Amino acid sequence: MKHTPDRTDLRAPAVRPGGAKADACAVAAAALLVLAAALIGTHLQNRYGTLRVGRPPLVGEWMPHLGPGTPAALAVAVAVVAYGPALAARLPWRPLLLAVWGGALAWTWSLALVDGWQRGVAGRLTTRHEYLQVIDRFQDIPATLQDFHAHILIGAPDNWPAHVAGHPPGATLTFVLLDRIGLGGGAWAGAFVVTAGTTAAVAVLVTVRRLAGEDLARRAAPFLVLAPAAVWTGTSADGWFAAVAAWSLALLALAVTGSRPAWTGFGAGLLFGLTVYLSYGLTLVAVTAAAVLLLGVRRLRPLPYAAAGFLVVPVVFTALGFDWWEAYRLLVTRYYQGAGGVRPYGYWVWANLACTVLVVGPATVAGLRRGGAEPVRSGRAALLRDPVPRLVLLVGSALLALLVADLSGMSKAETERIWLPFALWLLPACALLPGPRGWLAGQAALALLLNHLVLTGW
Repeated sequence: MKHTPDRTDLRAPAVRPGGAKADACAVAAAALLVLAAALIGTHLQNRYGTLRVGRPPLVGEWMPHLGPGTPAALAVAVAVVAYGPALAARLPWRPLLLAVWGGALAWTWSLALVDGWQRGVAGRLTTRHEYLQVIDRFQDIPATLQDFHAHILIGAPDNWPAHVAGHPPGATLTFVLLDRIGLGGGAWAGAFVVTAGTTAAVAVLVTVRRLAGEDLARRAAPFLVLAPAAVWTGTSADGWFAAVAAWSLALLALAVTGSRPAWTGFGAGLLFGLTVYLSYGLTLVAVTAAAVLLLGVRRLRPLPYAAAGFLVVPVVFTALGFDWWEAYRLLVTRYYQGAGGVRPYGYWVWANLACTVLVVGPATVAGLRRGGAEPVRSGRAALLRDPVPRLVLLVGSALLALLVADLSGMSKAETERIWLPFALWLLPACALLPGPRGWLAGQAALALLLNHLVLTGW
């Protein structure tokens, strides 16, 4: 029998030390994009009031402040910058996964607590637009799902709050079920989102190791911990959505590279089915799933199992009376009835990208710059063979999905949280950078400044 190589044993690549000037130029260009979005956005908002955000391009208010999480956030940042790269290189794989999750938990919790317990955690998911406002309306879940469509439009009786109307009911049911098992209220909801959301870093790490090799996964590990995205992972429900999507891709990576494709393939499909019932826009995760399949050594074998798993959630929701397609059609109308119909596409189509820069940080910008040059440098033959081009293909698929979401016009503003499921997959590009400590310090500085200068909406 022909031996199939284990993708965790891909030849370790050498990170090229050159290109510092080009990296600096890319980061400077990204900074100018953010500055332009801030200046132009502030002018448009002050003059016309059409952006509907407090601190363009972010949803938030200018409010320099300290909080109980400040000392912890500084301590986590210093520890990861000083010891993260060395620990990522030396720790056995499974302890490394636990360390990444623990580090991401510490970083996300400390940033959330910069705003204090009530404002930063317990109250985040209880505001008038959020899911916890409608828990009592789901006493009879099947009846509510059958009637869900009737409350999506703004003119409908008892119309759903913005976030409930803007998502399939799987998003709201997450918090309904938490309430049913005795974990009701904003504090438990916030704790759940942080705890579950931070596991996405582990899922990304597992996927990178399987598809691009352990060396690159280890180099990416500290950047997955110290991500500026943590500002919005704690405590936006989109952090939970990002984790479900990430684990669907991780299981798919295990299915296309491992010896047991049935269970991992089924699990990947099941979680992807759940993903599209958490957020309509996350159907675009299929773009990255296609890249995972392309990079797998057993591309077709898991597909029947994945397809079977995928059907489970849609069949259940459809049987209970919820029509995904009809709800999405109504959502598009609702979107343009509200802020989506006022916010100018001509500004947000590029300002959304400025939001993404703030979510992924300068190190990711430089990593993407290096990744963009890699296919030209490596040649077509190496794209599916060598670790770095394989990583670039994986990251590039997430970037493509993000760009499609941008061009669709259905993501005007709030992308600092909405695009978390795509942005997390850009972070592994940081594995291509030499001198990781300096870049990690830049990532931490950006997150700390954002969290302490702006009271974010999530």
